[in-house]
Amino acid sequence: MKLLQAGSPRPLGATSTKRGVNFAVFASHATRVELVLFDPVSGQEQGRYDLPSRSGDVWHGLVPARRAGPGTIYAFCAHGPSQPDRGHRYDPTIALLDPYARGLTLAEPLRARVIEPSFDWGADRPPAVPWRDTFIYELHVKGYTQLHPDVPEAWRGKYLGLTVPSVLAHLKSLGVTAVELMPCQAFLSEQFLLDRGFKNYWGYNSVAWFAPATQYAVADPEREFKSMVRALHSAGIEVLLDVVFNHTAEGNELGPTLSLRGLDNAVYYRLIKQDLRYYENLTGCGNTVNCEHPVVRALIVDCLKYWVQEMHVDGFRFDLGTICARDANGFNENSPFFKAVRSEPSLAFVKLIAEPWDVGLGGYQLGRFPVGWSEWNDRYRDSVRAFWRGDGGKLGELAGRLAGSSDIFHHSGRKPTAGINFISAHDGFTLADLVAYNDRHNEANGEDNADGSSHNLSWNCGVEGPTADAAVTRLRRRQQRNLLATLFLSQGVPMLQAGDEFGRTQQGNNNAYCQDNAISWVDWSLAALHQNLIEFVQLLVALRRRHPELRRETFLKGTSSRAGAKDVTWLNVRGVEMSQTEWLDDGVRTLGVWLGRGNQAAGRLLILLNGSHLDQQFVLPPAATGTDWIVRFDTAFEQPEEIRVVSEHYPIGARSVVLLEA
Repeated sequence: MKLLQAGSPRPLGATSTKRGVNFAVFASHATRVELVLFDPVSGQEQGRYDLPSRSGDVWHGLVPARRAGPGTIYAFCAHGPSQPDRGHRYDPTIALLDPYARGLTLAEPLRARVIEPSFDWGADRPPAVPWRDTFIYELHVKGYTQLHPDVPEAWRGKYLGLTVPSVLAHLKSLGVTAVELMPCQAFLSEQFLLDRGFKNYWGYNSVAWFAPATQYAVADPEREFKSMVRALHSAGIEVLLDVVFNHTAEGNELGPTLSLRGLDNAVYYRLIKQDLRYYENLTGCGNTVNCEHPVVRALIVDCLKYWVQEMHVDGFRFDLGTICARDANGFNENSPFFKAVRSEPSLAFVKLIAEPWDVGLGGYQLGRFPVGWSEWNDRYRDSVRAFWRGDGGKLGELAGRLAGSSDIFHHSGRKPTAGINFISAHDGFTLADLVAYNDRHNEANGEDNADGSSHNLSWNCGVEGPTADAAVTRLRRRQQRNLLATLFLSQGVPMLQAGDEFGRTQQGNNNAYCQDNAISWVDWSLAALHQNLIEFVQLLVALRRRHPELRRETFLKGTSSRAGAKDVTWLNVRGVEMSQTEWLDDGVRTLGVWLGRGNQAAGRLLILLNGSHLDQQFVLPPAATGTDWIVRFDTAFEQPEEIRVVSEHYPIGARSVVLLEA
């Protein structure tokens, strides 16, 4: 008696029903596809069975319920031409992961696992925070809780670690509205790292896009991931996933055959047309996913739908996002990929964030993603870093970033919220290291300190690395406050890297992708040492929440309305509007940002920024009628104090930010 019945070509993957498990896989150039079943305890192969039916390019079959169900371990073996020069790399001896696998085994070798999808979500609802009110906090699932003293030992570094009340309480106390989780799609470490005794810590080397990474699970990755999402939602916090659809862990032509390569290499990957044996490497990771093909686009959209509908995720950050919109001519603003995402109803209201670059020719595309997308704004990062480092000629650029980067995003009806503003992220220096190191110190990576960016726009404040010099330490703390204040007073969406609120350091390592150790893990003992900085972040977030002027849905223009009011007036140190000459003067390092509200002639908020090494006497404009200016904070002081200003001048210290409110 045949084990497999005909089954159905849809949905793809392994689907458990009352009748059994339906298996369906796309393999357009295959001549035969086998289903391999494994013993769930020993992992030994139990049998191979031809998928009996082919509908178009999908092979499928149904295993009766008495032989398969949730917990069944399986793989595919695909027969077909082994012709690398024609782009085909079939090898029926290799057990392949299902591209639609919802779950994987916890132990290696990784195998696909039929999951039990049921879960008690209770009253779970998406927080649905508007973009204008969003504050993103980027964190690594393992690194965030591995050293947290309140997390049970078995849960440290796991999805469940993020459900612990004190962890959630810290996020809520900061005012975080969304966590952006570094890759949680199943991933592997590259062989070259394993050979050197390292691991891929960050996770940007995915192997199964639908399956939660098993490294962060105690026993059941799917249920534990869902528990994490449910807990974060209960705290009013959205969950954004950093997704990697640009390349896979199969690497270049010398890499392992794990899934897509063995099923349909010529479809799933971009190959060099002059020699199909080789892969286009637009990612720097050996291969590039062929998002130009409709089957690949459908796979990605199906994956996004799954994470939203079944895992209750609220949005995505697309690593090397330009890859998704590349065709034969390069990046395409009208890519079918964008249309496919836009036309999927379940994705209509999720947050979509692009890392708008890749390493290929024409890969830098900041500002060119369509309406409905936001983008990591590295020009914001660089402008703010350069200004506070003390570089000259940066005032105009800084003003543009404070105003929402309209020069980048003001087209096709896009808003300031199209820009994700950040000072630091996983890739680069932490905030504390940005003000403590002039140069990268990546020796621990074993690459002779040649890896990681050398363009950091950092300043060590006079001493490289740790120091006992009290003056340098005070300046570093002030610089951190300056950078944080600028971030939260800017139009756009702020993003903070986990631990930057209490001085997390990587000892100058700006590329800790392979450091699964204390270099990368968040050191929670620093929170007690830097409570003032935590409180400063809390103050900034509270001020931002209280003042809609700081989170507008239109760009600051600086032009007068019909009523004579301005949304912003740019002031020089004398308290009058900046002249064109002053904007172009490399020596001018002080700026006043006077924010209006509605049709009021007098603005309610005044931001003073002094990037020079000299104290300044800033002439204040008149406050609203019958009021005085109140200093909400001055970064020259460790502890913010409200001060009523009765003078027409304010003495702003060197390298300081002041916020005044009328």
